[in-house]
Amino acid sequence: MIEYNYPLLRHNSFGLDVVAERFFGYSTDSELKDFLRYEYDPSTRMLHIGGGNNLLFTGDFRGTVLHSSIKYISIESETDDNVFVRVGAGVVFDNFCRQAVECNWGGVENLSLIPSQVGAAAIQNIGAYGAEAKDTIVEVDAIEIATGKRRTFGVEECKYGYRSSIFKTALEGQFVVVSVLFRLDKHPKPNIEYAALRDFFDHDYTPNIEEVRDAVVSIRQSKLPDLKRLGNAGSFFKNPYCNRADFECLRRQYDDMPHYDVSDDLVKIPAAYLIEKCGLKGKRIGNVGIYDRQPLVIVNYGGAKPREIIALADEIRQSVRRKFDIDLMPEVIYV
Repeated sequence: MIEYNYPLLRHNSFGLDVVAERFFGYSTDSELKDFLRYEYDPSTRMLHIGGGNNLLFTGDFRGTVLHSSIKYISIESETDDNVFVRVGAGVVFDNFCRQAVECNWGGVENLSLIPSQVGAAAIQNIGAYGAEAKDTIVEVDAIEIATGKRRTFGVEECKYGYRSSIFKTALEGQFVVVSVLFRLDKHPKPNIEYAALRDFFDHDYTPNIEEVRDAVVSIRQSKLPDLKRLGNAGSFFKNPYCNRADFECLRRQYDDMPHYDVSDDLVKIPAAYLIEKCGLKGKRIGNVGIYDRQPLVIVNYGGAKPREIIALADEIRQSVRRKFDIDLMPEVIYV
């Protein structure tokens, strides 16, 4: 059933008090197809949301918001080494991670506690602690908005990149993800190459995937605010890429600048480092601020308006640009 002037407070992790002109929640592919066939108006704006964890509403949404409650986790097939698990787009991603670890299926434990639903995770290619969603995705099932037809995208067709996919580029706004097929490892090999994870364990200790998940959860909880207490969208900015020659010039000025090698000519610099070096960590302006434990996170202390968050994000970008000549790009999607 379509609902009108629907409050989105529960559907955006920033906790912004905005409304949607129309809202339609569905729990099956058939319900979505019926909406697209009988109710969809291509002349009006339409937005599909998951948990609203990576969105910044710039105001009330004039159009239709769709929300998936397709929630299932089922084994599709198995081999000696792998289990293929299909997950509904409306499943909370961390619930999937937890179940996988409980079954001793490896591959997604490093992505634990990322606030996202499975469909949004496949669109965004979420990542953390040396892993990305694309590493275990086999295929993505989606419904084409214009025709209501189902299409299956193999992982190569998804054109995954850093926090990106074909659903955010060439096919943006054209498909709704309804399920994702993952390939998980029955004989998991824990990945603790990421420095924070490596440092969490004793040097000569090899953890199992349950211990890796526990470590990831512990690290995230120590750095990131509790969504129930402080509205936020997690990492607000992407880590910027920099050519190696420019990076070496910067490192002569800032010899403690961390980086990750992407290729011989390209490095990735933590945006959190750049923001902190600008002296912005912990800064608060009115109802919004930069979290004092993780400068990548902008928080809503309560009652914030979209314009306050936008203004603070703009100030961060300007400060980093002036100091480092690097342009930070938002990971959060403005709508």
